[in-house]
Amino acid sequence: MNAADLPQNIVFSVSQITDLIKEILETSFRTITIEGEISNWRPSAAGHIYFTLKDNNAQIKAVIFRGAAMRLNFRPKDGDKVRCTGSLSVYAPQGNYQIIVNTMEIAGAGNILQMLEERKRKLAAEGLFDENRKKPLPPFPRTIGVVTSPTGAAIRDILNVTKRRNPGMNIIVLPAIVQGEGAAQTICKMIEIANFYQLCDVLIVGRGGGSLEDLLPFSEESVVRAVAASRIPTISAVGHEIDWALCDYSADRRAPTPSAAAEMAVPLLVDIKQDLADYKSSLYESIKQRTEKTRLLVRSFNPESLEVRFRNIQQPLLNRFAAAREALPQNLQDKIRDLRVRIAQSRTVLENASPQTIFDRGYSMVTDANGKVVRDATTVTVDDKLFITPAHGKITANVVQIE
Repeated sequence: MNAADLPQNIVFSVSQITDLIKEILETSFRTITIEGEISNWRPSAAGHIYFTLKDNNAQIKAVIFRGAAMRLNFRPKDGDKVRCTGSLSVYAPQGNYQIIVNTMEIAGAGNILQMLEERKRKLAAEGLFDENRKKPLPPFPRTIGVVTSPTGAAIRDILNVTKRRNPGMNIIVLPAIVQGEGAAQTICKMIEIANFYQLCDVLIVGRGGGSLEDLLPFSEESVVRAVAASRIPTISAVGHEIDWALCDYSADRRAPTPSAAAEMAVPLLVDIKQDLADYKSSLYESIKQRTEKTRLLVRSFNPESLEVRFRNIQQPLLNRFAAAREALPQNLQDKIRDLRVRIAQSRTVLENASPQTIFDRGYSMVTDANGKVVRDATTVTVDDKLFITPAHGKITANVVQIE
């Protein structure tokens, strides 16, 4: 039926117009293929899967019944870009229309996931996700700070876990918008306030579960940088176990849920008490053993034993002193004798090297008028005056003949 064929003055009931729309849609689109991005992927206990297909300008609800879901050859998730084939259907009680999906295939990466992957690569290249810059969580924190919605399920879970593990732990809630416009700015502001005033020992940043779009503020670049720059150790607790955000990588620790974050941050009071009891027992036993050892040691120190001990220490020293005193004169004599021998040897070497000793053996030294030693006959001429030095005295001579 075409809308143009309807009388202009006809009045429909809600049921009638809904039935008419249902008939037109379901008969006109018995088989249709729609491409879009998955959002709010929600498997049910019965095996059916409900989700939304969307693009930049519109969205349509979708359902995959159990039989078709079992035939899927991949695991879809929020942000995946897929191509769904099925039929349009109208749900009259709520006036909604949806596509009943029979088959689904991957059509490419969704816009949101692609954007997040590009941002992740950029921030990782700057070193914001490096393990060596992550800080350890304090073993005994006194105050836990929580940046989240003050009315959300996340803070209730954290408070319940904290109360169960350690009722005396202080919790400071730094209220923030956790989705939608302005969320990233308030999250960053709360992190800055916590650090500026040093409000806590551990800072949990997170929220409960939600669609990929709901969790986007925790992947904003400003939030990732604020978490990385925090001087207070941080735990990222965004969504449920299958959810993720970029601040998970820049935080010092990542918790799969807000409850798990509280488990990480808050030590069990019973464990602390048991550790203290163990330390007390160990310290008491150590003191007891040392006291007993000292008591036994002191008991052995009486005047008689002290004198014996002193004599035992003194006598070897006295014996060594007496032996050294007796050996000293002989050692000095031996040293003097060795020095005399060395002096005599040195004197002999010096005497053998003396020119006078050479002259005494019959040799003489001949010099010219300039006092230069004559070593070669060709260096003088006839009538030159020469001076001859024998072992004793001096001789002056004239050169008569040169051979």
